[in-house]
Amino acid sequence: MKKILALTIFSSAIGMSAQVSPDSTDIFFGHVNLEEATVTGVTGSTRLKDSPAAVSLVTKQTLNHSVGSNIVSAIAHQPGMSELTTGSGISKPIIRGLGFNRIVCLTDGVRQEGQQWGDEHGLELDGAGVGSVEILKGPASLMYGSDAMAGVVIFKPQPVRPLGSMGGSVEAGYQTNSGLWNYSLNFAGNKGGFVWDGRFSQKAAHAYKNKVDGYIPGSQFSEQAARVLLGINKSWGYSHLIFSHYHLLPSIIEGERDETTGALEAPEGWSGRSYRRQLPFQHVNHTKLVLDNKVRIGSGSLQAIVGYQQNRRKEYEESAKDFSLYFQQHTLNYDLRYTLSELRGWKLVAGIGGMYQRSLNKGEEYLIPEYKLFDIGGYLTGSRSWEKFILSGGIRLDHRHVHSYELYDEGSLRFGDFRRNWNALTGSIGGVWKALRGLNVRLNLSRGFRAPNLAELGSNGVHEGTMRYEKGNSALKAENSLQADLGMDYTNSIISVQAALFLNRINNYIYSCRNGESIDGIPVYKYTSGDARLWGFEVGADFHPIHSLHFENTFSYVNAVQLHQPAASKYLPQTPAPRWRSELKWELLHNAMPLFKSKVAIENAFVSLGVESYFRQSHVFLLDNTETPTPFYCLIDIAAGTDIFLKKRKIAELFMCVDNLLNRTYQNHLSRLKYTDINVQTGRMGIYNPGRNFTVKLIFHF
Repeated sequence: MKKILALTIFSSAIGMSAQVSPDSTDIFFGHVNLEEATVTGVTGSTRLKDSPAAVSLVTKQTLNHSVGSNIVSAIAHQPGMSELTTGSGISKPIIRGLGFNRIVCLTDGVRQEGQQWGDEHGLELDGAGVGSVEILKGPASLMYGSDAMAGVVIFKPQPVRPLGSMGGSVEAGYQTNSGLWNYSLNFAGNKGGFVWDGRFSQKAAHAYKNKVDGYIPGSQFSEQAARVLLGINKSWGYSHLIFSHYHLLPSIIEGERDETTGALEAPEGWSGRSYRRQLPFQHVNHTKLVLDNKVRIGSGSLQAIVGYQQNRRKEYEESAKDFSLYFQQHTLNYDLRYTLSELRGWKLVAGIGGMYQRSLNKGEEYLIPEYKLFDIGGYLTGSRSWEKFILSGGIRLDHRHVHSYELYDEGSLRFGDFRRNWNALTGSIGGVWKALRGLNVRLNLSRGFRAPNLAELGSNGVHEGTMRYEKGNSALKAENSLQADLGMDYTNSIISVQAALFLNRINNYIYSCRNGESIDGIPVYKYTSGDARLWGFEVGADFHPIHSLHFENTFSYVNAVQLHQPAASKYLPQTPAPRWRSELKWELLHNAMPLFKSKVAIENAFVSLGVESYFRQSHVFLLDNTETPTPFYCLIDIAAGTDIFLKKRKIAELFMCVDNLLNRTYQNHLSRLKYTDINVQTGRMGIYNPGRNFTVKLIFHF
């Protein structure tokens, strides 16, 4: 179920990452006292109510009660959060209208690097192993450098087990619409400070369906993932070695239709219920090795993280044996950080971090050039608390160097050789005013930057996923942003209210537009830049007149425009529609209820009804029919769940949900399938989102 059970609070844009306190339970509006929930940021442990800018926290229980076919879909309904989708298997996060290389995603403390510039490239991550998610909204360049202009999504693993314990889980689920089945096996322990954690997950789905298009050819996918952690936890700190491998095999939806019947074209003998891949498809492997160390030194601590990751992405078009495109990317990440817990009332953090990257082309077709990239940045942050006021801020200096290599294709120059350097000084300052009991007011100012990626700088080829011939622009300047966040929250015994207002000005905003040319009948798009302004807000309230009843409402809105542009190109593309989410949840049981007088009991049972409304999005990028308006639609879901206990010990969790209960036909504004071929029989353009879907999940703990 698309549950919004996260607490929208406000955390410093200097890079403060949120984490549920081990002593707290699931967090949503009003359910957990802000005094009890903490975040662990660059300046040490901080209570949620003391954080100055916008953060959403998604707990493990909320993730377990989600319906998404991948981890991005599971968090995309948080306030200010959206997803750009290509069918049910590929999703990209969008924060307040910005995505792609404007968002940094962290896993195991290392930024995920996997060709995120591509529309049809998803996030290479096993959702079953995620313990919680923190979404930092707004520029967070102080901790993460270039690319964190829109924000940061931190995927936290499940914490290591307590000293002297061992245990694990078996998770399984099924979804009726696409026949998606999945399972995940986990075993972890902590003996004498030696810790380990192993997980293996597998997932597969056939084509999804809706009542207008039927089954969608090319929407099937399969996924496998493994992760192993070995380490030592002692009084002096810890040292963890983490290995993970992710494998994704998605078919590609082309959306071509029969000119007479309007039906979607499919290979001969194809069945919508088949799990077999079909041409064209991608073959993605992502391997990562991370060494994470933290040592206590006096009143502070020194943390050192180094990570290596390799991303291999192959695309098969004409043959299942011979790939056409093959990107191979190697990335080395590093971060060294010293945290001083107290110096005359200040918490201080100083650090240095960056990455080295090498990308190779090993296919017969080309889109972006081979390149080398080197990043380095240093930062200093601090915070201090008074009785009624909290102040935090920092400064960072960055340098990025890119060298793109020339390539001759059939005797002609395909990519030219060029070198570029960017330097940036970023910073932020924010404060929290404890105005009244239960009322906090927050203000944060931050500056971010993003260097152009290699697709924007040097692409020269057909981007099959978008049916465009794309040309880069090696003269592009770095994007620079200045954002202001104003927020408040109020909590008492029966109601919790949160609100956040933001204004973001971006200089040299990079986008692509058609230049009037075509190559082999395919329109040519070239990257250029201008200035952009984004503003919007998120508001939420949870009314709980009694402890067991919650009525939650959230609303998110983004207005994104390009300055000094004609009407057709005024609005930024891929801006999410205004969204209102309402949920009524009744917690039936807080105490154990034995079943049939046995030692088995159920506890924490609930039922819920959710309504999610997407308002008409008419602020679209109209130039060359790049986008079209999307009408209003409303989706309804119902859900139920419970914990199962044996002899007062929780042994299982059961969750069931019916999503899109009324089988509504709709197109999400951020679905890339919205712009595929027109059905000549109905006159409707593109492919529609999935219809009604029943989900069941069962998790056993041992």
